[in-house]
Amino acid sequence: MAFGAHPDDVEISAGGTVASLIASGRKVGIVDLTRGELGSRGSADLRDLEAAKAAQVLGVSVREQLHMRDGFFAHDEHNVLRVIQMIRQYRPDVVLANSETDRHPDHGRGAKLVAEAAFLSGLRRVETHYEGEPQDAWRPKALYHYLQDYFAKPHIVTDISDFFEVKMEAVRAFSSQFYDPNSEEPQTPISGEEFFDFLKSRAMQLGRPIGALYGEGFTSSRYIGTNDLTSLL
Repeated sequence: MAFGAHPDDVEISAGGTVASLIASGRKVGIVDLTRGELGSRGSADLRDLEAAKAAQVLGVSVREQLHMRDGFFAHDEHNVLRVIQMIRQYRPDVVLANSETDRHPDHGRGAKLVAEAAFLSGLRRVETHYEGEPQDAWRPKALYHYLQDYFAKPHIVTDISDFFEVKMEAVRAFSSQFYDPNSEEPQTPISGEEFFDFLKSRAMQLGRPIGALYGEGFTSSRYIGTNDLTSLL
């Protein structure tokens, strides 16, 4: 399950990984914490439609919207419990979350919120309900933070060479946020014509050390373990 502070966070930073997992037969869902209503371009209603289109492109099984306040959501008990509800409802083995440190403060706050929820979700004395029914405790086996605007040395890189174009199609589904020569809306750090070149360059930068054309990077707060070193080749 991939969490994003805003619609398009997952697509921009982990879309290729999501597409790759789905192609291998795994189920993947996306949970957006906010609707991105403070964005300088487009609108929350438009981004809802764009998020649905991107989800269809990637083939995710579910996309949930938690309606937290863009820019102002708190890392508090109420919001932690809302994330726990999602984790317990869908019981993912792996959770992807925002970068721990980034240009947008929502990203780091969202990362910490999801990380805390992923741990507390495994405590049976933390009580939650979903659609009126009590939920059982569930803790994901792993939590990874995808890279965003600020570069961080990744602890693991996924090969997305076969899925880079799918990723970019999903990103372009959020057309209100990106380059449009006819738009009269304000320019933002991601609305310039060069932003797609940045995404391609970042993917090539991450892919090269692992012998792949394109890659996506993730960090982890704990060791990444394996019982077979050859599986990490």
